[in-house]
Amino acid sequence: MSEREVFEVQALGHVVGGRKEPTDDYWGGTRSIIRLDSSLFPVESTKGLDAFSHIQVVFRFHLTDPTDLHFGARRPRDNPEWPEVGVFGHRNMRRLNWLGVSHPRLIEVDGLDLHVEDLDAVDGTPVLEVKPWFTDFGPRGPIHEPAWTSEMLTDYFAQPPAEQ
Repeated sequence: MSEREVFEVQALGHVVGGRKEPTDDYWGGTRSIIRLDSSLFPVESTKGLDAFSHIQVVFRFHLTDPTDLHFGARRPRDNPEWPEVGVFGHRNMRRLNWLGVSHPRLIEVDGLDLHVEDLDAVDGTPVLEVKPWFTDFGPRGPIHEPAWTSEMLTDYFAQPPAEQ
């Protein structure tokens, strides 16, 4: 089908707290809250979620310049030692729908506040979906990826360096 399908989504909540500015690294230990919209959801909507250690979160990269799209090949983080990859060979924010996916640790469920750690979304980020992480929905079979991804992400979930 050659027609492009367009549809609307509604934020079900927002990220509260945590980091104020997006950066490439040092998301480790970042604590924030996903505050679900009480005008949409009753408190019972989170019942049973506290039995899970991790959740899957889909969010919108709301701070990214919408004119800064890169669908063609480019080097991740402009590193000349890494190969050029297209938009679907990378996980950055320069995407048609500006969607991110993260798998933070769920620390506590307090009514409609989901306290999380290692969510790589900043304060104010619109949250589009929250699901519990089921191990059985993880990748099936052997997993492989190019070496540059591990090199690039060495400090991604590291603790921030101590301020001088």
